[in-house]
Amino acid sequence: MIRVLVVDDQEMVREGFSALLDAQEDITVVGAAGDGAAAVRQVHGLRPDVVLMDVRMPEVDGLTATRMLADDPVKVLVLTTFDLDDYVYEALRAGASGFLLKHAPASELLAAVRVVARGEALLAPSVTKRLIEDFVRARPARAVRPAALSALTDRETEVLVLVARGLSNAEIAAHLFLAEQTVKTHVSRVLMKLGLRDRAQAVIAAYESGLIVPG
Repeated sequence: MIRVLVVDDQEMVREGFSALLDAQEDITVVGAAGDGAAAVRQVHGLRPDVVLMDVRMPEVDGLTATRMLADDPVKVLVLTTFDLDDYVYEALRAGASGFLLKHAPASELLAAVRVVARGEALLAPSVTKRLIEDFVRARPARAVRPAALSALTDRETEVLVLVARGLSNAEIAAHLFLAEQTVKTHVSRVLMKLGLRDRAQAVIAAYESGLIVPG
């Protein structure tokens, strides 16, 4: 059962998302909050698996709350609109596991919660990849890779590149002619060696380090 905390400053939105999620056999809504501060408190008390986090809220916004939860094992799924792209990028850097457009179909919301809960793939890789490329292109790339990347084996570096390109574990396994479990092991080692939470941060690290060049 996936435990979800719904965070949005609009009560009708919270109730709508909560009703949709609670209707699923494998998802239960354990709480709701109207701002980031309340969200952080409830995460510490309720221990949800996933936080559905709005970005613009009074007092403590979604980005700040996501940073405050950076050391917590909870997965943060950011809710946004296209005009908040820069905010989304910063949210991913702060530790969000993925993002979803607020006007997305219900089926996409449900799939997103399940994907983020599993931690298996970066949500909406095609859209996320475009956002990351746009914003990394606008920022000066580091001339030298971070020293941490030198700790990766050639195979781990290869896997990181494919993760950054939006491939799933199954797709990476097929591309490299490896067992999917072997790929999962490589991904886990990459995250551990680079001190990253999940695949979302791995994509950011790959682009910002210059390992992947936008375009």
